[in-house]
Amino acid sequence: MTTLAASMLSACGGINSSSSNEGANAGSASEASAGSSGEKINLKLWGAVPAEAGPQEVIDNWNKENPDIQVEYVRYVNDDPGNLKLDTALITAQDADLFINYTINRLQKRVDAGVALDLSSKTDYNIDEQMGPDAAQWKIGDKYYGIPTKKNMLFIWLNKNMLDEAGLPVPSVDWTWDDLREYAKKLTKENVYGLMQHDAAFTATIDGTIAGLGVTKPDGTSNFDNDLWKQQLQTVHDMMFVDKSTPEYGEQVTSKMPVDTNFLKGEAAMLAAGEFIFRNANNQKEFPHDFKIAFATIPKVTADQKDYKYAGGLGDMLSVNAKSKNQDAAWKFAKWYADGGMLPMASGGRIPSSKSVDNQQAMELLLKGNEDSYDTASLNNVVFGQFPSFQLNVPQQALDARKEEYEKYFLNEQDIDTTLTNMTKRHQDYIK
Repeated sequence: MTTLAASMLSACGGINSSSSNEGANAGSASEASAGSSGEKINLKLWGAVPAEAGPQEVIDNWNKENPDIQVEYVRYVNDDPGNLKLDTALITAQDADLFINYTINRLQKRVDAGVALDLSSKTDYNIDEQMGPDAAQWKIGDKYYGIPTKKNMLFIWLNKNMLDEAGLPVPSVDWTWDDLREYAKKLTKENVYGLMQHDAAFTATIDGTIAGLGVTKPDGTSNFDNDLWKQQLQTVHDMMFVDKSTPEYGEQVTSKMPVDTNFLKGEAAMLAAGEFIFRNANNQKEFPHDFKIAFATIPKVTADQKDYKYAGGLGDMLSVNAKSKNQDAAWKFAKWYADGGMLPMASGGRIPSSKSVDNQQAMELLLKGNEDSYDTASLNNVVFGQFPSFQLNVPQQALDARKEEYEKYFLNEQDIDTTLTNMTKRHQDYIK
């Protein structure tokens, strides 16, 4: 897929490389012409959230207010094939004027390909001021190539009814994986796992650990063999094969286990996942449940762990296609979206990061009609709390290699020491 995208970029580059600035100027000129003549500008926004989960309402609101600039939402699946489809549309500049990036690695590739607009010249919007200090984690080469529009969150979802039955309090913010393991053992029973983990949260603790320790050691070598990673991976392995309190990795992957659905059906007492689960948790028609949901942070490995960072920060990086012929119109939409236009998506857990949006309003939209379904004290502490966060800036190739090695460990194809050695060697080879 990478080769295909690269070859397409090369093919398109021969046509566009000498005229990229002209294209941007032509875009502005065409907008001025369209505005003066009353012609309509049509934009396409690509995102991974299903249209019915908020994006379509956002688009409808904009289109009602802006008859001269009409936006169409295009949904893509946030996986390798889906991102390749988006990258192809961006390179050909035919079907994508705006797009949302979900990881900094994806954004980096699009910056390298010349399809994410450098916002340095946009002096009418101060991203640092509007979005706060966490926005800077999205900078590439000290520049912004989009606006990080929402608060990112990963946490532990808790079936509070099951906790109450087991006599367990909602965990404190500073709990550890040893604490979680004990909770999971006490909560596991027939047809109920103590813990399930969504793919998006599976590496949250080791990512937060390496973000604090440093991806490399002081001598510049890989830090993938640190003792905290070893302890964390061993704990999860023991939960799978000793305690039987969380699904075995092979079973979860091969069955494509719908862990969010399982949690809402009462088949798991705890779920490590992100704010995107609100989309289903608030949908009582399709995912009925009668228990109250509480929240806890993703635990640290040890109580004395220093510089641990929590999966979070800001996300949903909204970028303008540098090849779009309607950049000014796209930029106008991007500012509107970031500063409150995206509020209809709050019910699905996408809390706007802009200071122009009132947190109380976002929370009311998040809980609307489901106020009794949540433990609001823990929700305020965790979902709306402030924690040191990170955007893991590790090349995708190194993360892919890491995953290949820890998968072998969780499939019992190699031991923990071999796993750490191989992860470190492959990362070190990439560094070299």
